[in-house]
Amino acid sequence: MNTATALMFADRAAGGADVESLWRRDQGGRGEAKSCQTGEISTVEAAVQSHSSRDAGIQTDQSQEAVQDLNLCHRAPVDYAGLLSFLQRVEEDVIKELNKNWRSHAFDGFEVNWTDQNETVSCLFSLSYPEAQDQKLQVTSISWNATGSVVACSYGRLDDGDWSTEKSYVCTWNLDRRGLNLQHPDLVVDVPSSVMCLSFHPSEPSLIAGGLFSGEVMVWDTSRIEDPLIWRTGMTDDTHTDPVYQVEWMQDLKHSYHFQVLSISTDGKVLVWQTERDGRLTLAEGFALVAQQVPRSAKLKKPTRGEMAVGVTSLSFSHFDPTVFVIGVEGGYSLKCSTTVETAALPRMGNSVPLKAPAQFAFSPHGGPVYCVSCSPFHRNLFLSSGTDGHVHLHSMLQAQPLVSLQLSKEYLFSVSWSPVRPLVFAAASGEGEVQLFDFGKSSQKPAVSIKQTSDQSPVYCIEFNIKQTQLLAAGDATGTVKIWQLSSEFTEQGPREMNQLEQLANEVTD
Repeated sequence: MNTATALMFADRAAGGADVESLWRRDQGGRGEAKSCQTGEISTVEAAVQSHSSRDAGIQTDQSQEAVQDLNLCHRAPVDYAGLLSFLQRVEEDVIKELNKNWRSHAFDGFEVNWTDQNETVSCLFSLSYPEAQDQKLQVTSISWNATGSVVACSYGRLDDGDWSTEKSYVCTWNLDRRGLNLQHPDLVVDVPSSVMCLSFHPSEPSLIAGGLFSGEVMVWDTSRIEDPLIWRTGMTDDTHTDPVYQVEWMQDLKHSYHFQVLSISTDGKVLVWQTERDGRLTLAEGFALVAQQVPRSAKLKKPTRGEMAVGVTSLSFSHFDPTVFVIGVEGGYSLKCSTTVETAALPRMGNSVPLKAPAQFAFSPHGGPVYCVSCSPFHRNLFLSSGTDGHVHLHSMLQAQPLVSLQLSKEYLFSVSWSPVRPLVFAAASGEGEVQLFDFGKSSQKPAVSIKQTSDQSPVYCIEFNIKQTQLLAAGDATGTVKIWQLSSEFTEQGPREMNQLEQLANEVTD
């Protein structure tokens, strides 16, 4: 190795270089780089790119000099005397205008909504049971369970076909199974007669009562897959002799924790059933509508099912008084009734328990049989009725004539239901295949939304709002399909003056 090469690779110590750090200087410290293999260099603080900085939170120098530079120390003079004189001159006019605005009703009913509203009503699910559809069975009734997660429907016939079909079904779907196949029911119950109506228990999510074309009433436990039937009336002298068109769970007034099953039929009877340990439903009490007991103000036509009975087609209990209910009858009338009556129905109907006559007041009739009645959950005196004349009547229980009469369809109206969250909103199911949402706050004459349930105008027979998931509305139709509709926010958010408007409707006086 030559001398030059040896010198190139010889070990030697390089002198240190001091690199000034602004950050360390600001912190009062001094940094020194050790064993740097380079000569002395000049550096700046990369984060600041300058040798000086100022407080980013204030961005100003609080010295008098900086304030003067920003011209903040020079303030325009204020003429306080002139300002006082001006305010005194205009005070009277300002107060006058403020009082005028305070008394104005220009913005009555206006509410500020800071959230974007969903302006559409969309179909979330279309549910059906193919085997029932193959038999041309129709959805005759629907019901939501106590948690609002399960919807049930009954299959039968409500048209001119064979109502006493040998076989029908009760089906349930759990809508919490999001993302899974909902085209097939979670539970299918075979029933030996056409099921006309259903009702889930108000607090027990798995119990559901049903009424049959044969006149029987049954109760199923949907948590029991193999053998869900737990109670039935059987065919006894107490059993309805006509199809059962509605069942309801009724709280026992003597034992508030206990529920009984109420059923109505076109045989003119309203019967209350209690459960027994041996699987039987036995008659606890009952009521009968007979021509002699209907108030004289209701000039009923001659009954078509015998000289005495008046066919009952629908029922709704008051949400404010559990002893008060409204029924619809085949003659087109709605009747206010009470469970506390003592008058016996004549003649004796042959039941094991004496039947009472519940009717107390009759309302002006529809042009045909009443198919549905619905008591308002927000006002003790208001209820709706719908019938074969295509009209919905808004009634006060305090007067015979309807407060409002709306023709919503040229065909039958099979079902009507108040919204559980909007006092001025109700839904109706028509024989033209539509679900109509009506809002008295927007119009007293026409629906806010008309939803096409069926493409071929097959009738929609039943509707029910979901009390727990209030944006959901279920509707069942003659094609054997249940559709779950998601309501827009305008149908689920109550306005600040809505109850006042409802009260104004209830106070209307008709001739």
